Amino acid sequence: MSSTPQGGTAPSTVADREIVVSRVIAAPAEVVFEAFTEVRHLSQWWGPEGFTTTTETFEFRVGGEWVFVMHGPDGTDYQDWITWTEIAPAQRIVLLHGETRGDPNAFESVLTFTPEGTATRVELRTVFPTAEQRNEAAEKFHAVEGAEQTLGHLGAYVAGMPRMTRPAGP
Repeated sequence: MSSTPQGGTAPSTVADREIVVSRVIAAPAEVVFEAFTEVRHLSQWWGPEGFTTTTETFEFRVGGEWVFVMHGPDGTDYQDWITWTEIAPAQRIVLLHGETRGDPNAFESVLTFTPEGTATRVELRTVFPTAEQRNEAAEKFHAVEGAEQTLGHLGAYVAGMPRMTRPAGP
């Protein structure tokens, strides 16, 4: 049985504040991770259908920032800012995403890269500060569909990436 503080509302749980999408990408985790971590790749596929991305600054390291503009199909520009808070190569990326540095409505996203045979399952788990912000992102900005489309673009882009062959041996 659950209880609510007298005169209050039930506290928000993480499940009330999160959006989770995943996709299996037909490439090894190292290749998929590279597509996320090198701006020459990222700017080619990032964003939902009809969007393009212009990068202003990009430094992939813990504490580094990616400042970019997403250009919507209707001509609207959306200023974005990301800082990376955790990086485990080919396994996990944790980031904070807002409109600008210091955005009080910034949200956390965790990307995991799990090998599935010769493919990789990418899971994007985004946690918003409040359930209301999560609902607004889902309803007003179509965040679920946008995230699914973005991972779809990743899959298509990675399929066309040239594979570097590494020499065998130590």
